[in-house]
Amino acid sequence: MLYFIGLGLYDEKDISLKGIEALKRVDTVYAEFYTARLFGGNIKSLEEMLGIDIEVLSREKVEEENLPIIQAKTRDVAFLSAGDPLVATTHTDMMIQAKKAGIKTTVIHSSSILSAAPGISGLQAYKFGKVTTIPFSQENYFPHSPYLVIKDNLKYEMHTLVLLDIQAHLDRYMTANQGLNYLMKVEREREEDVICEDTLVVVVARAGATDPVVRADKIKKLLKEDFGGPLHCLIVPSKLHFVEAEALVVLGGAPKSIIEDSS
Repeated sequence: MLYFIGLGLYDEKDISLKGIEALKRVDTVYAEFYTARLFGGNIKSLEEMLGIDIEVLSREKVEEENLPIIQAKTRDVAFLSAGDPLVATTHTDMMIQAKKAGIKTTVIHSSSILSAAPGISGLQAYKFGKVTTIPFSQENYFPHSPYLVIKDNLKYEMHTLVLLDIQAHLDRYMTANQGLNYLMKVEREREEDVICEDTLVVVVARAGATDPVVRADKIKKLLKEDFGGPLHCLIVPSKLHFVEAEALVVLGGAPKSIIEDSS
């Protein structure tokens, strides 16, 4: 048996009771933190809380050596990852491989940024379009795809959740400010009037913490603010329902004028 267990958004206490029960009965526990990580706790806290040993695997051991798959052929294995185990990660392929190898699988879900960010911002989840991610740019690598996703979503009056790049092996996490500057740079290059200094954007920082940040305002104001430690994400709203507009004002400090402009 191979268990895919989500650790939730912020610390080791976000794991479900079902996940804890599975961890106590398996033979081997692996975890990966190259797709995301917990910032309110650490793996040692979880080991101490449950009295188990957890081996943290590199991307190579998971995706190239297939260590969890190999071990699950002869024993019960748990594979831990932050968030929901099959959302915004590369682990669906592992489940497919397990099924092909005749290994039974069980998924134990947990909270995901895909539902948490819309929820705590007060925006309606069913009004979101395609999700996109802003990567760290490199020499000869500055994709415009995040900008184009936002453009397409706005065309259909859909909000956009914008995830920000994570390079956990380098302890490098993109900030909301960096993400906004990225989008503004793409706008300067394309000049399609999708993003401007007066565009309303929502910043969500440390979702899952007891004191997450939700801040909604024009880009020119958000760029001057410090949203604290990681992880951050952005939401680019489309046309707002009046309840959504009121939520952004009350929960995120957005300008009250957006209520008048909403439907």
